[in-house]
Amino acid sequence: MKVLRKPQYWESLQAIEDYIAHDNPAAAIDMWLSIDDQVSKLTDPNFPRRRGRVPGTLELVAHPNYVVVFEQTLDTVLVLEVLHVAMQYP
Repeated sequence: MKVLRKPQYWESLQAIEDYIAHDNPAAAIDMWLSIDDQVSKLTDPNFPRRRGRVPGTLELVAHPNYVVVFEQTLDTVLVLEVLHVAMQYP
């Protein structure tokens, strides 16, 4: 199984890093790495995930404040974006 990341995922992750970096650049880098590391682990079918709020999607709670939205087939995980839990979604 492979993990593909859409441009929106990278844009969302960069926005999160930029926001955190205003107060703590080291924490911003740590958050980026933590979220993306967990996304890489989605190839493991036993890695925690939940049914998404949008039909056909799944969600990874990567941090108490951030959720990663993705779609999965038998051989691919397509990562769509990272959302702050306070955001109105969908």
